[in-house]
Parts: sequence; C-alpha cells; structure tokens
Amino acid sequence: MNQPASRILIVEDSETQALHLRYLLEEEGWEVFRAATAEAALEELNRRLPGLIIADYHLPGIQGDELCRRVRMNVDTRAIPILMLTVEEGGEPAGLDSGADDYISKSVAPEILLLRVRALLRSSCAPSAILAAQEPYFHRARLLAIDDSPTYLECLAESLGAEGYEVTRAGTGREGLDRAGNETFDCALVDLVMPDMDGIEVCRQLQRTDRGRVRSIAVIMLTGCETREDMTRGLEAGADDFVGKSSDMAVLKARIRALLRRKFFSEENRRIGEQLLRKELEITQARAAQQLAETRAALAGELERKNKELETFSYSISHDLRAPLRSIAGFSTALLEDYAEKLDDQGRDYLGRVGAAAQRMGELIDDLLQLSRVGRAELQRRRVDVSALARRVASELQSTAPDRATRILIPEGVSADADPRLLQVMLENLLGNAWKFTAKSAEPAIEFGVDERDGVPVYYVRDNGAGFDMTYAEKLFAPFQRLHSAAEFPGTGIGLATVYRIVDRHGGRVWAEGAVGNGAAFFWTLPVPGPGSRI
Repeated sequence: MNQPASRILIVEDSETQALHLRYLLEEEGWEVFRAATAEAALEELNRRLPGLIIADYHLPGIQGDELCRRVRMNVDTRAIPILMLTVEEGGEPAGLDSGADDYISKSVAPEILLLRVRALLRSSCAPSAILAAQEPYFHRARLLAIDDSPTYLECLAESLGAEGYEVTRAGTGREGLDRAGNETFDCALVDLVMPDMDGIEVCRQLQRTDRGRVRSIAVIMLTGCETREDMTRGLEAGADDFVGKSSDMAVLKARIRALLRRKFFSEENRRIGEQLLRKELEITQARAAQQLAETRAALAGELERKNKELETFSYSISHDLRAPLRSIAGFSTALLEDYAEKLDDQGRDYLGRVGAAAQRMGELIDDLLQLSRVGRAELQRRRVDVSALARRVASELQSTAPDRATRILIPEGVSADADPRLLQVMLENLLGNAWKFTAKSAEPAIEFGVDERDGVPVYYVRDNGAGFDMTYAEKLFAPFQRLHSAAEFPGTGIGLATVYRIVDRHGGRVWAEGAVGNGAAFFWTLPVPGPGSRI
C-alpha cells in the first residue's frame, strides 16, 4: 500500500485537541485524517497508510501503548513512525517501550511539536523500511562488543547483525577502549569478567573520558553469573543496563532496542533544544540589530537636526552680530576722522578703545565659528605633506612682520594621515601662538618636527618664548582660558581649544610642556584608523 510522508493520522478522542492538531498540521501543508479511538485507527490503517501516526496515550477502549504494539506487529504498518501524546510533563510513557518512536506533552509549544513531526516524517522516508520498523532511529546503529570469548563475540555479531546492527568486535578491554576512542558507536556490550581489564574498569574509563562521542555510548554490561553484587557494581561504574549471558538472546535484543530508543530520543530532544536555542538567538540578534538600526537612525536624525540648529545659530552670529559690530567700528572710525579736533584726548582714547573692542569681538566671533566648524566638519583623511603645510603657514606669519628676525626650523618629509583642512587650522593656531609668544624673546626660535615614542609618531611645535606655568597646563585647551593678559599677548582663548578638538576628531592625543620664561612645546598624535574604525 502507498505510504505518503505528507499524510498524518491523528488518533485522539478529544474533539478540541483533534481540531487544534488538524489546524496546526494543515497550516504546514500536511494531509490530516482522524480516528477517535484505537479501534477506528486500525480500521483506517487497513484502508490507507499515513507517513506518521500521532496517538493519544489515554484512549477509550484500547490504550495508546496497545495500539503501538498492534501497529508494530503488522507487516504493512510496522515502519510507520508513531508520536505518542501524553498529559504528563516528564518521564517516558509506557507507549515508548511498546513501539512508539517519540512522545510529547500535549502542553508543549507548537513549534516543538512541528519539529518532532518533521523529524519523524523524515524517518518514514528512510531507504530501509524494515530497519526503520525494527529501530526508530535515523541511522544504522553501531554496536561495540567487548568480550574475551571469540565464540560469544561471533554469536553476538551473527545474531545482532541479522537485526540490522553494525557490530564491531574487540577481544580485550584495552582494544575496546582504543576502538571507542577512534570510532563512533551507539552502544557498547561489555563483558564483566576479562583477564587484562574487567568490564567495570572499561565502563569507568568510558565514562571518564572527555571525548564527546565516547561519553555518548550507551553501555550494557554482560555477565555469566547474574548476582546482585555484580549488577550493583556494574551500574555504579556507569553501565546503563545489565544482562546475563545465559538469558535468551531475545532479551538482549529487547534491552538494546529499549536502550537505544531512549538514547536517540534524548539526543533528538537535545538537538531540537539546540535548534530552538539557535533560532531564538537568531531572532534575538535580528531584533537587536533592528533596534540598533532604529536607534542609529533616530540619533542620526537628531544629530542632523542639532547640526541644522547649530548652522542657524552660526549664521545668526555671522550676520546678526557682525552688522552692529561693523556699525560700531565704522562710526567710531568716522568720529575719530571727522570730529577728532572737537574731542579731547580722553574722548579720542575712549573711541579708540571702542574700536579695539569691536575688533576683538569680531576676532572672537571668527574663532568661535571656526571652532564650531571643526566639530561639524566631516573628516577627509588622506596622506598630507605636513612639512609643506607648516612652511606655508610660517611664510604667512613672516609676511606679517618682514623685519622680525625669527628662526623657524621645519624638516623635510614629515607627513601624516589626516584631514588637510583641519591640519592647516591646527598648525595656524600652534605656529601662530609660537610666533606671538616669542615676540619679546631676544633670539626668537620656533621648531616644528616629529619624534617616535613607543613606535608612534609624535608631532610637536616648540618655541623659546614666554612659556607657562605647568601648574595650569590642564587649562590650556579649555575655551576662553588664558595664562597671559590680553594686554601682554592679545588673543581670544579659543585657539588651543580648536587644536584639542581637531586632534580629538582624528582620534589622537595632545598635551603641552613648558616653563615660565623658557618657552613651550605642544605635542600631538594622529593615529592611523584601523579596519572598521569610525574615526
């Protein structure tokens, strides 16, 4: 008779449970038909064969375990996998020993039930239907027989081989352990009494090993004399079962089937659990990635909004504040030019101070705008000839005071991986400061260069000017922090804050060293961004 793997027979007396199962299975594309009793199920099997039987354990009339036995006794139906349903939360129902391939609680999650169904349907399509009927696993079971009697080993190999098992023989305990360490077996049959190493020691070593494939071997201890003491010793050593050699070979076969059935059920349960955990992890990772993407998008939108606000504010500073400053400066100049003779010395001094204050305010606005642009500008890193850039800045400084004799040292070949626009702004501030603070030196000298410290290039600008007190070194890079009066050395206190921002944007570090009257040195690094860096 035809046995399509997509057809499932539900044996369930509860209309509600049967409808729930039918809906769940038909949603997956399987053909479902139902019998309310075991007797009705047996009649259905005479008419058509399913690829899987899902049977309730507690049925009116014939129980689920008896249904399993009758299915297994029929040549036409014995290869059909059976999934037993139970209301129990744990433990193996009697149906499992009666021929059921798997069991599951009625309260289990639908996804687990579907995984079980798919696994059993795969087994119903196995090439060897007879072997599938005898042993409900997904591969031909491999047995390791360890016994010092060649005659008994031959008997085991012949009898169990006829049942479809693959039997490997070992004449000593040591040989058995070597084979178990190098090959994969499902069950080991170990003789209790052997000359070189007895079965107890073999069993203990099988249990002690860290190799996963050895630890998963089910062990049946074999003995010629079935005493309670021997049985206790064997089970305490880690054996899963204990069978006398004098027993009917059918008893050993039944014990092997039951033991392997439990073993494979446990492994399948663990595999499904791992599969569910992986699926849950994938779902969690996907959800986290989606949340991260949404958070990044929200932050990017907020950052864009803030940048637009900052641009609007910068525009306001650039235009709304400059207009009155131009008026103040312009009218102050006009007063001095047109009405100078009508003003006394004090009036002209006041007007001069107004013009100077307006000029300083304009410079401050320029510096603040530059600082804001440094924080918002997108980095465009490339290889930059820093020596050429420093020479250009130094040339512009010298053009402001052609008669000033200042020695400026700039070596050839200094380069860096940096944004050239921001690097120029930084050098303008550092070399500009050095130029300013060496103005009163007898022999002013400024030096730009690079050293290597711990394998990292460290750039510097050094001068022999006014210097500073190292006690206040931490204040140097904060906005509006000045260590000299404006009257002595003019400035806005924004330049070094801009330098700090530029170096920080490049992922580097900046620091200063100096002494009052003995000059100052400013050092910075510009690390090359690694793979995946967001610098």
